[in-house]
Order: sequence, then C-alpha cells, then structure tokens
Amino acid sequence: MKKIESISVFDMLKIGVGPSSSHTLGPWRAARRWISKLKDKGKFDNVERITVELYGSLTLTGKGHATDIAVLLGLEGLDPQKFPIEDISGVIERIKKEKKLSFNSERLLDFDSETQIIFNKKFKPFHPNGITFRAQLSSAKRTTDTFYSIGGGFVVQEERKRSKIKQEQLKGFPYPIQSGKELLAYCKAENLKISELVLENEKSLNTEEEINFRLKEIWNVMLDSMYTGCHTEGTLPGGLNVRRRAFDSHKNLIGDCNYTNAEEWITAIRGTEVKFRQILKWVSCFALAVNEVNASLGRVVTAPTNGSAGVIPAVMMYYMVIENHDANFEDIRQFMLVAGEIGSLFKKGATISAAMGGCQAEIGVSSAMAAGALTELMGGTPEQVLMASEIAMEHHLGLTCDPIAGLVQIPCIERNAMGAIKAINACEMALDTDARNAKVPLDKVIETMWQTAKDMNSKYKETSEGGLAVNVALSDC
Repeated sequence: MKKIESISVFDMLKIGVGPSSSHTLGPWRAARRWISKLKDKGKFDNVERITVELYGSLTLTGKGHATDIAVLLGLEGLDPQKFPIEDISGVIERIKKEKKLSFNSERLLDFDSETQIIFNKKFKPFHPNGITFRAQLSSAKRTTDTFYSIGGGFVVQEERKRSKIKQEQLKGFPYPIQSGKELLAYCKAENLKISELVLENEKSLNTEEEINFRLKEIWNVMLDSMYTGCHTEGTLPGGLNVRRRAFDSHKNLIGDCNYTNAEEWITAIRGTEVKFRQILKWVSCFALAVNEVNASLGRVVTAPTNGSAGVIPAVMMYYMVIENHDANFEDIRQFMLVAGEIGSLFKKGATISAAMGGCQAEIGVSSAMAAGALTELMGGTPEQVLMASEIAMEHHLGLTCDPIAGLVQIPCIERNAMGAIKAINACEMALDTDARNAKVPLDKVIETMWQTAKDMNSKYKETSEGGLAVNVALSDC
C-alpha cells in the first residue's frame, strides 16, 4: 500500500539546476544530506576517502542528465538554489584536473571522479534511482549510506525516517488533504477556494510574509528562465546538436521591440497580436525557453520536475500576457498554491518520477497542475479545477520516457509545449462544463496513472533503452 504523505507547496515547487530533478537536483541534494548525516554522527572530520555508486536509471541516463556533475557539486557542499550556474564548469574542471575534492568546501580530499564515481546498471528494489555514498574513515572503519532520488528533487532513505518526522510536523495542517475528494469536502465545508484552503495550510508552517517571499522567489526564477531562454541563441550541450528554438520563435513573434528587463518585456508582449495562431506560438515559446535553459544546466523551478519545468510558467505567463493584463502577484500566488496542491495529490497517490512512471509522471502531472491552477484564476469552481486537472492527465496517461542519448532534450523540450497547450485546453473544457456531470473523478485518474506506471515496461521509464532512444541513433541527429 502506498505511503500517505503531507506535502507543502514548497516541496512541489523548488528552485534548482537542470537538467533533471531526479537525476541532477536529487543526487546533488543527496550528497549534501549525506554530509549533514556524517556531521551529525561526528564522522565528517574522519573521512579519508569517498566513493559514490549510482544505480539503475541514474546510471543508464546519468551522463546525459549530468548526475556525476551534480554529485560533485553536492559533495563540495554547494547550494543548488543559490550557487552561480556560470561557475559550475570551473568547479568541475578544477576537481577533474587536480583530482581533489573540497569536501563541503571545508577539507581537501583526493578524488578521481573517473574511478570514484561508479555507474552500476543494477536496479535496487526500493526505487530505480539509487545512490550509495561510502567513506573510509581515519579509524580504518567504513560508513555507507544509500539514498533514493524519487522524483521532483525529493530524496529519501529506505527507512524514510526523515519522511516520518516531516509527516509528524505536517500533522498540524488545519486541512490535512490526501485526495481530491477530501479537498473538495473541505472547500465546501469552509466555503473556500482551493488556493485559500492551501494558504491556510501553508500558514501553519510559515508566516504569510514568508510564504509571499518564497513564492515571489519562485516566480522570479520562472520568469528569468523564460526571459533567458527567449534571448539566448545557439546549440544545446550534449552532442545532439539541438538548436535553441525559443530565440528564433520569440524574435519572429515580437519583432523589433525596445525593453531592458523582464517587466518591460511582459508589457511588450501584451502589445503583440493575439490571434489563435500567435497564442499557440507564444505559449510554446515560453515552454521551450524554460526547458532549453534547463537542458543547459540553467536555473529553473522544479514544477513538479525539471523535465517538466516549462509547463507551469508558460501557462501562468499566458494568463498574464493574453488573458489578464492587470494580473499581479495575487494572481501568481493563487496559481502557485493551486498548482502545488494538485501536484501533491499525484505525489501522494501515484508518482512524479519518470523512472517509476514514465513521462506521464512529469509532463502529465505538470499539465494537470497548470490546468487546475488556470481554471481557478479564470473563475472556475473547486469542482471545475479538479475536472480540468483530470482532463489534462487523462490525455497524458501512458506517456513514456525515452530520451535520446539520455539527454533531457528530445522529446522532453517539445513535450513541455504540448503539456502547456493541453493544460489551457483542459481548463477551457472544464469551464464550459457543469462539473456535477463529470464522469471521471481526479482521484480515479490518479489511481489509473499509478496502475499504468506499474504495468509499463521498464525500458520506457527513463532508461533510454526503448522508444525514440533506440530508434533514433545519435548519428541521425
């Protein structure tokens, strides 16, 4: 039976570095967690030698997802939310050239990444994304810890002690929600919108001022990733020679406009043509931009994963520049609170890990999150919000994860554009429907998604051993 968890919006929306939340951000955070554990046990200062072993999906697509790079950055104790991304290459070059690791930026240790990071194709039973840290101590003793990157940047150990502790902390939620049915019941009983209900839960963890500050940080990173992607030309790293498309698309859409920052940029976009074809192009452009930034080890918001990071900002931007030119932070907050809650329902009832459920767990979930959030902004009822989320996921069921060369590029980047468009379409259908006539509850779609994930052939779960990854050769690109 799947474990029940209570999850904050800020667990679902995290600031990090691309290209993958499970294969980059997760291992990075796991390394930092391991360091904290060594310090708690008084072993950190006694460490003389480190080895890291990656398992399963972390091995099969690890090089393409920069897992080895993420591990090194984590062992150096660097913060994925704040560390300047332009300095990443310098750190990695130093480690490889000097064969020295600045362990937690405190102690120099001999470290050869070619031999001390081991890629093991074996899958551990608990989860496909296993990572084991081993240390030899000055006392001649050894210590070993295994972590699992379970999607969306979430990192656990098999006994899930930290998860149990966190669940105890979150039992203070005034509205503990484990299903869509419970969510609707609370909304009806309290006469609250979904965003209002979620805000009350978040206020049990942080002050409203802190919540607003963190949500503004999240939106600023989303906006910056769209802006950066739209203004960066060239080819993505990794060997596929994928040309950045957002730059050309953006240039064709906006023409010659004078602006110097993201806010002026938004104003300029609002003044462009808004026919149906242009709307499709703008939404696609926003989504492509984010995931091109993600694919180049840029900073994005995991929403709920890095591979699906473009859907939610693209749909929010659509609302701001197409639907409501007066949109402000209150709209952004409302959108993010709803999106985070919808995502948490999928995390509790199914998975947000492509290594567990294929791309339906990434693009499908992000599309459902965006569809529900947009529906509330557009005046939809809580029932219509869940209906929009259900529609979006229903039409992503069974979506496989088969990245060519293990890179988060083909088909991942385009899928963000498709997921964003589907989210908007699902919203419109839900708004035009009496939700009391809905035939398929969101909870049933989540249940079906999890069943589909378990039935899906493992080669279509982020292994690059099936689908496009084997039918399209690297030489074809």
